[in-house]
Amino acid sequence: MIAVILSGHGGFASGIAQAIHQVIGEQAQFKFIDFPEESTTPQLEAQMRQAITDIDSGEGIVFLTDLLGGTPFRTASLLSQERNDIQVVTGTNLQMAAEMLLERDELNLLEFRDQALECGHRGITSLAAEMALRNEKEAVVEDDGI
Repeated sequence: MIAVILSGHGGFASGIAQAIHQVIGEQAQFKFIDFPEESTTPQLEAQMRQAITDIDSGEGIVFLTDLLGGTPFRTASLLSQERNDIQVVTGTNLQMAAEMLLERDELNLLEFRDQALECGHRGITSLAAEMALRNEKEAVVEDDGI
């Protein structure tokens, strides 16, 4: 199973992790690491290295981070340069994290990374866009005479 490490600024990671637990339950080989204001980059790096040691299954590790260019992203990116079985995905949202934790058993590391991006994009929408899509689908059904 692909191991997942979630990290972000402030309480981002623990907040997403708490919501994941509420929505889909406890997850194996999953760690979350907050980066509070009083923390340092070396402390974050040490926590990330420990998380890798704690949950590495040999099937790869994916870091899910909050902001492109932020310290959690940069630190995970540097760690990924040390091994060829670590991927880093940023811009994480709850839909992406929950869906990918559920689907990781059937995916290899690169498929996981690519599907996480698609899932994250799919989860960013508006009520108006969803209503338009629903109306569009209903119009197709009516045109088909069904």
